[in-house]
Amino acid sequence: MSRQVVLPNESPDLTPRRLAELARLAEELGYESVWLPDHVLPPEPFGEVFGGVYEPLATLAYLAAATERVQLGTSVVIAPLREPHLLAKQAATIDRLSGHRLVLGVGAGWNEPEFAEIGADFPRRGATLDETLSLLDRLFTTGRGRSGGYFAPRPEGRIPILVGGNSTVALRRAVRAGDQWLSAGLSPEAFAERVAKLDQLDPERRVRRIARQQYDEETAVEIYRAYRDAGADAVAVHFGDDKGYEERMTAFAAATS
Repeated sequence: MSRQVVLPNESPDLTPRRLAELARLAEELGYESVWLPDHVLPPEPFGEVFGGVYEPLATLAYLAAATERVQLGTSVVIAPLREPHLLAKQAATIDRLSGHRLVLGVGAGWNEPEFAEIGADFPRRGATLDETLSLLDRLFTTGRGRSGGYFAPRPEGRIPILVGGNSTVALRRAVRAGDQWLSAGLSPEAFAERVAKLDQLDPERRVRRIARQQYDEETAVEIYRAYRDAGADAVAVHFGDDKGYEERMTAFAAATS
């Protein structure tokens, strides 16, 4: 089972250099991917629950230049808050800049005031996400928009699409339009129940199953292994407060190698 890292993007005081250092360390320690969350206007001050101080796509472009091998992912971009053609352009550009290392994680969103502030349609967020995924596939594969126009840079291979969410609707979306599925906030037991449902929808196990884990020093390895036993193909770990992140990330890598 692969180990992944959710970078600590919760503090306005966190420097870009610090993010790059942590991404490089994750690469050196053999973590498969580094992830950044997305919020434009969270419901309360940024913290471990509501991360996303730095805009994830712009930041991943920066991290692409600071790393060589580690995958770079969004966990997850709230796609209904974004103009889809621009999202496609940003994703394709980062994919090219990074040497095809981007994993584009998307979700429908849940914070209604955030949608209202931006002027996005909250009740239609699921339909908007589906429309965005359809357009991304069209632009990436054909290089043409719905009404014409030339799209570039086209990815040399498929940009993996990760779909976030615990609902059956999200599972169906992952099977229909994604390559990976991310679950956040579920215990290993609840994750196993969702995996069983995904197995029904995806009997060939085409979709990769990823769990997000909040680090706790006393139980981190035990919970990691519980997610493995529950059917996770990878676990993305958030190692808590920025202070001491390197030590916790290093110790966890050693304990789970």
